[in-house]
Amino acid sequence: MVKGNISVQTENIFPIIKKFLYSDQEIFLRELVSNATDATSKLITLSKRGDVSGEIGDTTIEIKLDKPAKTITVSDKGIGLTAEEAKKYLSEVAFSSAAEFMEKYKEGNIIGHFGLGFYSAFMVAREVEVISKSYKNEPAVRWVCDGTPEYSIGEAEKTERGTDVILHIGDDALEYLEESKIESLLEKYCKFLPIKIQFGTKTEEEAGEGDTKTEITVPNIINNPEPLWKKQPNELTDEDYKNFYNELYPYSTPPLFWIHLNIDYPFNLTGILYFPKVSNALEAQKNKVQLYSNQVFVTDDVKEILPEFLTLLHGVIDSPDIPLNVSRSYLQSDREVKKITTYITKKVSDKLSDMFKKDRQNFQDKWNDTSVFVKYGMLSDDKFNEKAVEFALYKTTDGEYLTLSELKEKIKAVQTDKSNRLALIYTNNPQQQHAQIEAAKTHGYTVLEMDSVIDNHFMQSVEYKDPTLTFVRVDSDTVDNLVQKEEQKVSVLNESEEKIVKDIFEPLVKKVGTMSHVVLKPLSADDAPVQITRNEFMRRMSEMRQFQGMGMGEMPDSFDVVVNTNHPLVAQKLLHDTGEAQTELAKYLYDLALVSQGMLKGAELTAFVKRSISKI
Repeated sequence: MVKGNISVQTENIFPIIKKFLYSDQEIFLRELVSNATDATSKLITLSKRGDVSGEIGDTTIEIKLDKPAKTITVSDKGIGLTAEEAKKYLSEVAFSSAAEFMEKYKEGNIIGHFGLGFYSAFMVAREVEVISKSYKNEPAVRWVCDGTPEYSIGEAEKTERGTDVILHIGDDALEYLEESKIESLLEKYCKFLPIKIQFGTKTEEEAGEGDTKTEITVPNIINNPEPLWKKQPNELTDEDYKNFYNELYPYSTPPLFWIHLNIDYPFNLTGILYFPKVSNALEAQKNKVQLYSNQVFVTDDVKEILPEFLTLLHGVIDSPDIPLNVSRSYLQSDREVKKITTYITKKVSDKLSDMFKKDRQNFQDKWNDTSVFVKYGMLSDDKFNEKAVEFALYKTTDGEYLTLSELKEKIKAVQTDKSNRLALIYTNNPQQQHAQIEAAKTHGYTVLEMDSVIDNHFMQSVEYKDPTLTFVRVDSDTVDNLVQKEEQKVSVLNESEEKIVKDIFEPLVKKVGTMSHVVLKPLSADDAPVQITRNEFMRRMSEMRQFQGMGMGEMPDSFDVVVNTNHPLVAQKLLHDTGEAQTELAKYLYDLALVSQGMLKGAELTAFVKRSISKI
């Protein structure tokens, strides 16, 4: 064996590799299997060109685990290495200079992964042994290094083409000698590599004569070498896409639809993005898109590649233009990555636009499951918003689905206020606000359903982008005041009578933990005698604090108790009653208003029911 020194200027390089890549220690297997895949792919290419004599035979890559010997072996049947190549490629660190490497990383300022390739083996191995035979039919070579700059190289007895990388696992990495650990890493990083990868064997049932079945032992192939995204869309059926989704996310609810990405200029990109049913739990939906580089898994944290709202999608993106070992800071600044981001955003908006134009009914049927995603995109990405305003829908309580332009046209005659703004009346709880919705509809108003987790933010964004619009919740005011008009009704009560009415109700509504106020209004005699309304601005602020995880804190429940001074029960009966009867009537009218809002609960609701029954 010939001895030599790896071309680094310090003996500290291997401890630094172990120390600063410890949290990413598991990538050693990805790197070694990727190298084996590259060596095999090169052999296949050379064979097709006629540069390799004879049949190349089986090219399966094997991962072997020997727990007693404390070794992991990655074996390929690729192009192999000559002695000269082993010395060149295994004995030189892949950096422009070791001094530069040391200077850059000695303080530990490493963000994400970086290209160590073969040398990642030393993160888990106390010694690495490489035995290789080149397809060029030269003598086999054996290279050994124990993690110091010294290495040994000499001839080996290997007779078959290819390379065996043998890792002698160190005492600080014994977890990698567990079969389940290696299998999970292969499943994570190598699931779709283009060359078959075998890890041990497994038993399968084979049909025999009649109804008999026998168990046979077969190679345990852990990957799918031909994943769906590498195929042409015109070769695939809907069932193919659904089956692949189930392969990516077993036992998941089937996707709504998908986009097959396939581009080779100005960058290379393939992939499939699936639209799942988006729930209100947005965080649980994120980081389901897997990033690959030439079918090698890189990460499922793709927020530097995809805009925030697209992280709600599921699926796969594969681009050789994104390096396998890449830092987040690189992704944030790289021009090619920014082009990819722009392209994917455009493809998504084009897909949604095409669906809307070609089959609006189908688009509407899926709107309840996609609206959160679309609104999230409109909030966070201006380019997407420009396109989405054409197909974003507003659902009414009557089951209509309208674009914003259609909605404006529908309501402009009756819902234009005195400031010439359109009042978009909405509910965030159709059941609880049923009475207010029905009252609004009798006035000819259209009521929208805005009950998703991001609708507060979405409405504010729409108002900001179009100042001619204002959203008004159906319970934010009395029905005749939801759309602010010039005309005002006149109260049948005089000033002193109004003071008496206010003094009767105020003691009833002043409760600890609320900011409630008695407001007298001259409404129609057909309107309810007492109503609960909530100030739009204060309520939105409160709900946004809750959405942001800030809780109610210093903002107690705030509402107005609106007393209709023109209702007969107030203008006549209440004022003519005296003493306990007067108080009981006021309390009953107030409780009715609370019941209509679902605000009367517990003991107070029980007492209200008993009082109501006793009066029958």
